[in-house]
Amino acid sequence: MTVVDAHQHFWNLETGSYPWLTPESGTIFRTFEPDELVPQLAAAGVDRTVLVQSMDSYADTDAMLAQADAHDFIGAVVGWVPLNRPEEAAQALERYRRHGKFAGVRHLIHDDPDPDWVVQDSVIEGLGLLAAAGLPFDVVAVLPRHLEHVPVLAERVPGLRMVIDHLAKPPIGDKGWEPWASLLAGAAECPGVYAKVSGLNTAAAGNWTGEDLRPYVEHALELFGPERLMFGSDWPVATLAGDYAKVWRETRVALSGLGESDLAAVLGGTALECYRMEER
Repeated sequence: MTVVDAHQHFWNLETGSYPWLTPESGTIFRTFEPDELVPQLAAAGVDRTVLVQSMDSYADTDAMLAQADAHDFIGAVVGWVPLNRPEEAAQALERYRRHGKFAGVRHLIHDDPDPDWVVQDSVIEGLGLLAAAGLPFDVVAVLPRHLEHVPVLAERVPGLRMVIDHLAKPPIGDKGWEPWASLLAGAAECPGVYAKVSGLNTAAAGNWTGEDLRPYVEHALELFGPERLMFGSDWPVATLAGDYAKVWRETRVALSGLGESDLAAVLGGTALECYRMEER
């Protein structure tokens, strides 16, 4: 099977601007580039990755596409366009879609002071452009409000594929459950919605294990099925609570109840299908 890490990042503090990344961010306040990740992918047996935007800027997207040109392991890029400025977004999409690895769009909605940013009319129009182009939208659902918006978007933008990053950050650290579980269920009722088993270690923090993740992962499996779930490392953010090897190993523990074909879907097949990587 082809193994895909469906969520990883790079950033360069010397050449890029990332206002959210400050000295208070801890050990991730430094440059992370492909050469550092390559041996970790090899050790885990990961074949390809989905490189995801770290900033709402053309510069970040351009840098990612350049990295994708230089490194075959990058199978797809989730970039950024100004969805709240639909005319400009249309022009940007026309340009970016010429690149064979441009595969989706994300906006850091969790950093916007307006928790309802994604459902304003201009953004709905911008998301309609993605639906028409067959490009998925990665949803950074950190607040319950963000997850509540997913069914709304599914209704207002027919045909839009959405990918919920990090299972919407379940409250693993305090062993919480609601409202996360019910809101995720509501999102999963929309057939065009996928989710990533990623970023769970930083939601757990502390001396976490795959067993801590298992109840949340199994809930997601029950809701989405393996055909709409995909593994992601969230490297290098993941290094705040472990390392790549531990994330890979313990995620496999959390998924240990799956049969071979279902495991193959979560560890690669779903990402290949969702981001149309086999066409690239």
